[in-house]
Amino acid sequence: MKIEILGTGCAKCIKLEELVHDVIKDSGVNVEISKVKDIKQIMAYGVMTTPGLVIDGHVKIAGKMPTPDQIKSWLTK
Repeated sequence: MKIEILGTGCAKCIKLEELVHDVIKDSGVNVEISKVKDIKQIMAYGVMTTPGLVIDGHVKIAGKMPTPDQIKSWLTK
């Protein structure tokens, strides 16, 4: 599974990265996490506001913070 965190480095983007790491650590799922800071790459996903979360090429949320439970549900689908 590949997770991409979209954001240019704002406080919410950093918080999302920490949240994803915490959820992954507790889930035991094998995941590759990367950060996408390039605005052109972010916009290529159709995301205009950050932070954004992409799992296996699909945008799951953009412009707001997901809850830990939302992230967990996306990891099991």
